[in-house]
Amino acid sequence: MAHLRSRRRLALAAPVVLSLTASLGFLPTAASAAVPEVPAAAAADAPNLAYVVNTKTDHLTIASVKRAIAKADGKVVATYAKIGVIVVHSANPDFGKQLRAVRGVQSAGATRTTPLVAAGTTDEGAAQYLSKAEAAEAAAEAAPGEEPLEADQWDLRAIGADKAAQINPGSKKVTVAVIDTGVDDTHPDLAPNFSASQSANCVGGVADTSEGAWRPYTADDYHGTHVAGEIAAARNGVGVAGVAPGVKVSGIKVSDPNNGLFYPESVVCAFVFAADNGVEITNNSYYVDPWLYNCVDDPDQKAIVDAVNRAQLYAQRKGTLNLASAGNSNHDLDSDAIVDDSSPDDSTPVERTIDPHECFDVPTQLPGVVTVSATGVKGAKSYYSTYGKGVIDVAAPGGDRYQIPDTPSKNGRILSTMPNGQYAFLQGTSMASPHAAGVAALLKSRYPWANAAQLQALLKATADKTACPSEPYDGNGDGVVDATCVGPKWRNGFYGDGIVNALKAVK
Repeated sequence: MAHLRSRRRLALAAPVVLSLTASLGFLPTAASAAVPEVPAAAAADAPNLAYVVNTKTDHLTIASVKRAIAKADGKVVATYAKIGVIVVHSANPDFGKQLRAVRGVQSAGATRTTPLVAAGTTDEGAAQYLSKAEAAEAAAEAAPGEEPLEADQWDLRAIGADKAAQINPGSKKVTVAVIDTGVDDTHPDLAPNFSASQSANCVGGVADTSEGAWRPYTADDYHGTHVAGEIAAARNGVGVAGVAPGVKVSGIKVSDPNNGLFYPESVVCAFVFAADNGVEITNNSYYVDPWLYNCVDDPDQKAIVDAVNRAQLYAQRKGTLNLASAGNSNHDLDSDAIVDDSSPDDSTPVERTIDPHECFDVPTQLPGVVTVSATGVKGAKSYYSTYGKGVIDVAAPGGDRYQIPDTPSKNGRILSTMPNGQYAFLQGTSMASPHAAGVAALLKSRYPWANAAQLQALLKATADKTACPSEPYDGNGDGVVDATCVGPKWRNGFYGDGIVNALKAVK
């Protein structure tokens, strides 16, 4: 089963972002140039792990570091010289420690704790497939000009996407890349808008652009296909519609085939590939495994933060806006402490208490990434959605089974595309982020000159300012206060700068 944790995107408060940017941009360089020889016998029985080695970007340093990698019994898998990230495999248990002592290496560490161990999902409930009876009822209630299943898409109406499509459905010159479990481009709602030339399989850190490499491994790896439909399902008289039904969508697969996890080297590859292939917007409905939060006082986790941050900043510099889901843990990312009992998720999790200002959800909390929280049909924060003042940038429909819509199915989740021509309901901040990405694509279509920072500013400016609830927040109705919203109407911990608005984006 695919790793379906897409949805824990977190954004940092301005002071934290500045601190993070500085620390990641100028990580200290070790003094020693020598690397001890590693006897082959020492690594004979050790697991072969993946590492990221982050260096200065000049050619001499990279060449020197590669020699040190070989001497430490490492094999280079990929080199991203423009950002100074080298992906390495090694069975040397001291590989990370030895490379951190090499001149020019700014950080280095393992990207996993054990090789290829399966892990469960943390998505908010299983997919609920649309039955033939439900599909027939929705089609019967569709208004003239609507897609057959659009009557069940309360989320489009909530942000004015249905009306926006009549004004400007988006430009074919704009592409949103879905960095996820793969996209089934053969789906009739996705085929008209799919961009194969901007799609790839980045699993392992090397982009494979062969025909169909971007497709999900099996129908169980449905997450990316669902996300893609929310963004750009075509208005073609079939099934559902996306927020921006006129833009292009591509798929960059990063989920490991053995356990469905999203390892750092795969995500590094995805950001660089997207930027180098003219993608304007990326959607990231996941967190980078194996750590829900990466603490920079740990050398391995620090290297993960550094590598992925270099890649996503590279994309931003090339004009790509990156959006990510806030997460489904109902965590307050502006609090002093959070209990993480799910990491590492590729071996045995250990409960730890972390400071979310020092330990980061990646790529969600990286500087410049748009963090998106989830709302239900009533416009209230979804019961599961992570939040935090100064962290959440915007909110968008992600679904909530406790907020019931007046639709044919009465299903409060989000209806979208699934592999093999199917449709299903899902909920999660994984579903919120693509709604915001779709609105960003509409803005990019209207303002093609906008860079990543300008596009983010436009997304926030056109969002509907939403105040904190006047009553104590009890998202699941059990009588217990589940979260506390802090901040004014124009920028608070539940909704950030507001709920995205597709109609305002095109007017």
